[in-house]
Order: sequence, then structure tokens, then C-alpha cells
Amino acid sequence: MTKRVKSVVLLSGGMDSCVCTAIARERHGPGNVALLHAGYGQRTQKRERRAFEEIASFYGMSERLIVQLDHFRAIGGSALTDQQIAVPENELGASGPGGSEIPVTYVPFRNAHFLSVAVSWAEAIGAQAIYIGAVAEDSSGYPDCRPEYYRVFQDLIRVGTRPETHIEMVTPVIGMKKSEIIRRGLALGAPLHLTWSCYQAEELACGACDSCLLRLRAFAEAGVPDPIPYRGVATAKP
Repeated sequence: MTKRVKSVVLLSGGMDSCVCTAIARERHGPGNVALLHAGYGQRTQKRERRAFEEIASFYGMSERLIVQLDHFRAIGGSALTDQQIAVPENELGASGPGGSEIPVTYVPFRNAHFLSVAVSWAEAIGAQAIYIGAVAEDSSGYPDCRPEYYRVFQDLIRVGTRPETHIEMVTPVIGMKKSEIIRRGLALGAPLHLTWSCYQAEELACGACDSCLLRLRAFAEAGVPDPIPYRGVATAKP
């Protein structure tokens, strides 16, 4: 989609969603991008909110919606929302309870909740596209980051909104490797130095959780230094 229509971008404050914002801005124009951020009781909620605000300000985007989905903490079942479940360190792809291949950092059916809010807002403001930075090829293996998940959700949007509503589900980085996302972001001038990926720290990234390990590997593969601070590691300035 390259039409100059309004779009809603789910911006968590992480690297993938930041690049999605840059892509939507390039395609639709800076005045046609509305930013949605959802807190859900995750360990790094405050830091991710700060990253969202800083990225939005970097782009001068004032149309923002921030929602708080506190029920995820009550539901539990994930190391990101339940303090009783440890975030694995130096175990990329650590499996979940019962030896499943899904990591304990998976938040049960989380993205459906985010997308439901996005669809409601998009329909209310007349947006015709929703962007989300889901990545399938080079991620932690979450089931709600697969292409088929978004194909099904596209059908749900079609049958669950007004007949005259037309909202396209856009996943521009879903088939990319993380290193490719970094290169795309750099080409677009995306503020990767403002992003935050760590699952468990808010001052200095831990450098040991799945998300940090994936990010560090991606920057190494892209051949550029990661500009955010890590615990015990000297990092480059953006």
C-alpha cells in the first residue's frame, strides 16, 4: 500500500515497530500516520513507553493513542508479565512450560488484543491501514508473529467492521531477518538509538535475554554498532 491514506502504526518502542513507523511514514506521508502504544504490565513498561514517546517526538507525530491493558498481568503465564516466572538468560529460544517450543516470554494471544484496539481506532478515525512490526523468520518463535496469523486477522477485520470500512493489515518486516530490518531502518533514517528491546531491564539493557541476544546478533550481522547501552558493554553513540 502506497496511497496517501491514514494509517495506524502499533509502536511498542522496539526496533521492529520503529522501522515500521518509518516505512508507514515514507508510504503515507508524515501527516497520515497515527501511533498506538499499548502497555500490558510488562517488566519494562515504563522504558518502552519512554521509547514510544521519544520516537513519536522524533518524527513530530502528534496523533497518538496510549492504552493500558492491565489484564495481562492478572492472566499471567508469561515471564514478561509474571514476576514469578524468570526471564531466561543466554538461552535463545528457551522453551515454555512443559517443554514446548514456545518461549516462556510469549504472552498468550497478546497481539490479538493489540490489533483489536488498533482496528477500533482505525475505524473510528477513518484509517485504512494498520502496521505492525511482527517478524517471523528471525524472532523468538511466537505463534502470533506468523504470516498466517495476520491473513486470518485480515478476514476478521473484513467481517467484523462496517460494510464501508476497508482496513488493510500491513506487516512490512514479517519476512525479514533482523539484520535486514536494521539496514532498512538505517536507509530510512529511523531513530534506532531511541528504541528499546530488553525484556527485563530499564536502565541498561541486560544483553542476555532473548530479545537482547537477537538484537545484538542482528547488529553484528548488519555490520553496525548497536547504539543503545548494555550492562557492562561499551556502546557507540548514535
